Amino acid sequence: MTQNLPARTGGQVLVDALRIHGVDCAFCVPGESFLPVLDALHDARDSIRLVVCRQEGGAAHMAEAYGKLTGKPGICVVTRGPGASNASIGVHTAAQDSTPMILIVGQVSTGVMGREAWQEIDLPGMFGPIAKWATQINSVLRIPEIISRAFHVAVSGRPGPVVVACPEDLLYQVAEVADLGACRRTQSHPGQDDLSRMRGMLEAARQPLLILGGGGWNAQACAAISGFVATYDLPVATGFRRQDLFDNRHPNYAGDAGVGVNAKLAKRIIEADLILAIGPRLGETTTSGNSLITAPKPKQRLIHVHADNGELGRVYQADLAINAGMPEFAAALLELPGPESISWSGWTRAARADYLEYLKPVPMPGTLDMGVVMTYLNGRLPIDAIVTNGAGNYTSWIHRFYQYRGFRTQLAPASGTMGYGLPAAIAAKLTYPERIVVCFAGDGCFLMSGQELATVRQYRLALVIVVVNNGMYGSIRMHQENNFPGKVYGTALENPDFVALAQAYGLHGQRVKDSADFPAAFENALSAGKAALLELQTDPEAITPGTTLSALRAQALSRR
Repeated sequence: MTQNLPARTGGQVLVDALRIHGVDCAFCVPGESFLPVLDALHDARDSIRLVVCRQEGGAAHMAEAYGKLTGKPGICVVTRGPGASNASIGVHTAAQDSTPMILIVGQVSTGVMGREAWQEIDLPGMFGPIAKWATQINSVLRIPEIISRAFHVAVSGRPGPVVVACPEDLLYQVAEVADLGACRRTQSHPGQDDLSRMRGMLEAARQPLLILGGGGWNAQACAAISGFVATYDLPVATGFRRQDLFDNRHPNYAGDAGVGVNAKLAKRIIEADLILAIGPRLGETTTSGNSLITAPKPKQRLIHVHADNGELGRVYQADLAINAGMPEFAAALLELPGPESISWSGWTRAARADYLEYLKPVPMPGTLDMGVVMTYLNGRLPIDAIVTNGAGNYTSWIHRFYQYRGFRTQLAPASGTMGYGLPAAIAAKLTYPERIVVCFAGDGCFLMSGQELATVRQYRLALVIVVVNNGMYGSIRMHQENNFPGKVYGTALENPDFVALAQAYGLHGQRVKDSADFPAAFENALSAGKAALLELQTDPEAITPGTTLSALRAQALSRR
C-alpha cells in the first residue's frame, strides 16, 4: 500500500471523488444504508450543496434536470430497495432524454447479500436494462476507479444515467486509498470526407430540412448551428421537447416535430428531399410513429448525425451516417464553405409562414383559454426564463404557443413522464436563482410530485407553479374517446383545493377562472417574494388546442 495516504471511510473516499469530479450539488432522500456518505457530505457542505427531497422520484428528476441544465452529471443519492425503486423513474427519464446523471444507491452489506436481506435488490440487474451502466462496488479501494468511470460513461458519447450500488459495510470501512484525477469527456469528431459528402448532398437538394434533437448539446453548439443555418438558409424543425435548441423567433424556425405536430410541418417533412437530422434518434414521437420518416429506409435522403455509433443504422438506414458529438459537429459546420447557390429559400420562407400561422390561438370552450395564457407569457417572460412541464394534454398549449428563445429554457421530459415539472423547476431555481422559473403541471401530473412543495418551501425557492386543472387525466381521456367513445372510466379526478394546499406549505396561492384575470394573477405571483401556485380552472371540453371532447367522441362514433 502506498504510504502517507490519509485513512478514510469509504463514504469519505466516495464524497472526495465526487468533489474531484466537480460536483457542487447533490439531491437525496436520506437512508441508513449510506450514513457514512451523509457524514462525509456534512464535512464537504461548503463545496457540495445537499438538497434533501421528499420522495426519491422527485430527487432523481431534480438530478436529471440539473444534468440537462449544466451538462454535468446530476447526482442523486438514495437508499436500497424502496428508495432505488422510487428513483428508477428518474433513471428512465435520463436514459430516454440522453441526460448525464449518476444515481448512488446504498446497498445491503456484503455479508448478507444473496439472502434476500432487508430491502435487498440486485441493483445492477434491476437497472441494467435502463441505465447506460449499472455496477456495484466490491472493494473500498476501487471507489475512485468506479466513480471516475461512472463520470466518464455518463458524459461521453450519448450522455446517460449511471447507477452505482455501494454496500453499507464498505462505506464504513477505513482504508488508505489514492484518489484519481477528474475525468475528461471523450467524443467523436466528424471526418472531412463526411463533411464534404454532406455539403454535396445539400447542394443537390431542392427541399432540405434540418431536424435538431437529442442530448449532449451546449450553448456554443446551438450558436454554431444558428450560424450554419444562416449560411445555408435551411428551415429548422426541432424534435419532441427539444424546442430550446434553436431560437423559435429565428426566421428559419419551422416548428417542433412532436406530439400534436402542425399538419403543414408534417407534410413538409414528408415532402422534403433531404433530411439533415443532427442529434435526434428520430423516435416515434418525433416522426409520428415513423410515418413522417419511414423505417428502415426513408423516402427522403437522410443524413443522420448522432453521438452514439450504436444508434446509427439501428432503426434507419441513412444515406450518410456521421458519428460525432453535438459540440464537435456544430463546430465543424462553421468551417464548412457556404453553398454555391441556394434554390430553397422560398421553401424556407413558406415553412416559417406555416409556423407563424400555427402560433395563433383558436378560441376554445370555457372562460379560461390556455392559448390566451400562453400568448401573454410569450410576450411577458424574459428570454432567459426557464419553463418546465411534465406530461399530459395541457402541455400541447405550452409546446405550441410558447416560443423558446435559448438553450435550456425548456425542461420537459422526452420520456413523457408525469410529475416531472415541479422537480425540474426546483433544480432550475437552485441552479439559476436569478432567473424566472415557471412550472406547468396538469392536476393529475402535479399530484405525482406535489409533496416537493415542501422542498420548495425548505429552500425558499421563489418559482411560479401553474396547475392546469380540468378534473381528469386529460390525455388518457382523449385516447379513451378516440377508441371507446362515451365509455368514460378511470380517468375522472377529484382534486384537493390546490390554492389551500399551496398556502398550507406557506406559498402564495391564487385561483384563476378567466383568461382576462391571468396577467394580474401572474404579476402577483412574481411579486409575492416567495413561491407561488396559480390554479387555472379549465373546461374539460378543451382537450387540445384544436378540438374538443365532444368533437372527438362524435368523430369516433361516425367511424363505427
